[in-house]
Amino acid sequence: MFYKSITTMAAFALTASAATAETAMPFALDWKFEGPAAPFFTAIEKGYFSDADLAVEISAGQGSLDAIPKVATGAFPVGMADINSLVKFLDQNPGAPVIGMMMIYDAPAFAVVGRKSLGVEAPKDLEGKVLGAPPPDGAWAQFPIFAAENDLDMSKITVEPVGFPTREPMLAEGKVDAVTGFNFSSFLNLVRLGVPEDDISTIMMSDYGVNLYGNVLIVNTDFAAENPDAVKGFVAAVLHGWKDAMADPKASVEYMIKYNPASDLDLETRRLELALEGNVYTDYVAANGMGGIDAERFAGSLDQLKMVYEFKAEPDANLYFTEDYLPATDARMLK
Repeated sequence: MFYKSITTMAAFALTASAATAETAMPFALDWKFEGPAAPFFTAIEKGYFSDADLAVEISAGQGSLDAIPKVATGAFPVGMADINSLVKFLDQNPGAPVIGMMMIYDAPAFAVVGRKSLGVEAPKDLEGKVLGAPPPDGAWAQFPIFAAENDLDMSKITVEPVGFPTREPMLAEGKVDAVTGFNFSSFLNLVRLGVPEDDISTIMMSDYGVNLYGNVLIVNTDFAAENPDAVKGFVAAVLHGWKDAMADPKASVEYMIKYNPASDLDLETRRLELALEGNVYTDYVAANGMGGIDAERFAGSLDQLKMVYEFKAEPDANLYFTEDYLPATDARMLK
């Protein structure tokens, strides 16, 4: 009887251990813990990742190019990055084990943000002005397309390399006339610095000829090949987080603030709302669900990249994005 009890207890312990085993999936975010990151923290706090037997820890990033080498080297299995920068990275590093798997910003957040009082309201206004641009910034990476589409004379634009922490303060102080950045971040950072909203001009690159996609979830393909169910579970959990954010942005941001207590709840809620309205919940996403891409549009965006980037090899869309880990369309609807 004693032996049977020990055997039963051991079997129970093994079963319990297996049931609680989680796949570690550290996630490399593109940027700081701000409003648009809230859906990922919602997935943590509401147990969507743990329900999929995943242990997810989110690390802040330093720009929308930052996560690509982290994921390609295997330091992180998953991350979030600008898909256009991913395309260039894979052209320069053929065979690198990284691919996009879930589109987050169907409309890219790339923008030039200026001040009307400094004479910047339209693309051509940049000529004769000083443009602050952080070198790792995703919007700056696509600026040559924006310049080409709007026939800007770059010899008439003084480009000032700036750091992310000093970008908006320099614009607020009038040390630069405009900056490259994401629409929802630069705009609200300026408001927080005391710049009147009616003095801020947000020039969306997508409104001026830049027909690209934005930030995408990326995955290390070696990790994905060994852990396909974990990757699918990760994507499904992220989708749950974004659905919750659509339903109640403020509650979603409250989860994020647990990880960044210095955040301003109202400011970050507005930042998330701007991202949802302008970048995430587009007409395409409303009709087709979140996460996928339109093949024809993506092919066109690759052609547009050729305007300003010389590919070493002919671009192949299949190298940059896969829908293998996305759930069915009905499960991807945000409303």
